[in-house]
Amino acid sequence: MTRSPSRLARRVSMAVAALATAALATALATSAPAQARTTSDPLLGPRAAWAPAASATIHPGTMMYTAGAQCTGNFVFTDAAGNTYLGYAAHCAGTGSSTDTNGCQTDSVPLGTRVDLTNDGNPASEGTVVGHGTLAYSSWITEHRIGTTDANTCAYNDLALVRIDAGDVSQVNPSVPFWGGPTGIDTDGTATGDRVWTYGNSSLRGGVSMLSPHTGISLGDQAADGGWSHPLYTLTPGIPGDSGSGFMSAGGKAVGVLSTLGLAPLPASNNIGDLAKELAFAQAHSGIDGLQLVHGTEPFNPIL
Repeated sequence: MTRSPSRLARRVSMAVAALATAALATALATSAPAQARTTSDPLLGPRAAWAPAASATIHPGTMMYTAGAQCTGNFVFTDAAGNTYLGYAAHCAGTGSSTDTNGCQTDSVPLGTRVDLTNDGNPASEGTVVGHGTLAYSSWITEHRIGTTDANTCAYNDLALVRIDAGDVSQVNPSVPFWGGPTGIDTDGTATGDRVWTYGNSSLRGGVSMLSPHTGISLGDQAADGGWSHPLYTLTPGIPGDSGSGFMSAGGKAVGVLSTLGLAPLPASNNIGDLAKELAFAQAHSGIDGLQLVHGTEPFNPIL
């Protein structure tokens, strides 16, 4: 496996496995879509607290540039002090190579590092900067600080939070573009064949938003890693720069964060870290009081 931040000098060449793609296409064609939620659903966040979803410039799916590396924001979080955060993957702020997957053994840029937020970056430019933030939490930095030794935590805990500058918070909406949600956190993992939804925003797509929504199927939980990760196939696969993007399960529940590209034994697969476990670790060790996921203001609508 390899991490998937798009440091613009890096490129990962992936060949889609024909059999897996055919199976995915069949599964998606025959699966019944989940029922969309209504605007009165109690799982929706209060619209008055956020910028309108249609005009917000900072949201899940926003491009995030850290020391030259581009990743994609997953979900919005808040804390007891009223700060607003946009999540991505810890490896997006890592200083190792794209094949370094162990957070306990790989360094990171320091907390406080500035992060640029854009929506139209491309391989030649970050695009138009729509806001800024600072790296406020990294699971990799925290694993070093507290001396984590659990192999699964080191290998799969890949979450970071960027605190949005106070002057830019008015431009934030927590809804996932195209799909809506999230409506909460998935705490029971995924089974083989479960459908998932995501919004990747790699700069390699040149800021073309119609290429960003993806849907796919889970390959099931991996018992060997204690439920820390979930391999899956999406149509199309996540690519470098999609790292950090959020995945939702049935009903719009936030289930994971894109962490790696699978090259073998499952070519063109992706692997997501379990958000419930990653967030619980952050709540226990980040020092951020009252850290929690923010529900989207828009109903989850899984129909592509």
